[in-house]
Amino acid sequence: MLHSDEFRDPQCAPLSIEEASGDGINSDARPDTDSDIRAVTVYVHWLMDRDRKSQALKSLQGKIWRRGYEDGSLRGRVFPDVPRALEEWRARAVDVYIFSSGSVLAQWLLFAHSEAGDLTPFIRGYFDTAVGPKTSSESYRLIARDTGVPPPQILFVSDVAAELDAAQSAGLRTLLCARPGNHPQPDCDHPIVHNFEEIVQ
Repeated sequence: MLHSDEFRDPQCAPLSIEEASGDGINSDARPDTDSDIRAVTVYVHWLMDRDRKSQALKSLQGKIWRRGYEDGSLRGRVFPDVPRALEEWRARAVDVYIFSSGSVLAQWLLFAHSEAGDLTPFIRGYFDTAVGPKTSSESYRLIARDTGVPPPQILFVSDVAAELDAAQSAGLRTLLCARPGNHPQPDCDHPIVHNFEEIVQ
């Protein structure tokens, strides 16, 4: 998400970017036997196949990804316009926050080890579903409260209309980012951009 005093004026071009359940996984537990490992693996695959937003699953994924990022076998992939937009927003004193269903650790790892280099200096903070589902307006109210930024001064950008609906109902400004390959979205009243350069402009 992006925040700047520039966005107090409703006539200004908008800005802000994008990112629990008790499913029973303890990501810090160590299975004792091969059968334990098989059982955990089956359960993890079951959660992933159903796209469950389990906090423990996200934590486990983050720890696995950390090893891959640290040994160089993984690199975070971002669209080419993203680093340029992040630089421009920092030059304009615009704060950028990420809200993702991926864990805070996974988000940080992706941006710290991106193909474009370490992008973490451009990002003020990270939020995951510990604050609540991305389709709940209360999640966005909590983020606004945590950042200390009034909702009308926050622009939330997503490729999912239901998330934008929730953010809008919490008082945030919204943009639908429709990039090639994104899942089709239902008709909605959110302004549309196709890349972050359009937001910078």
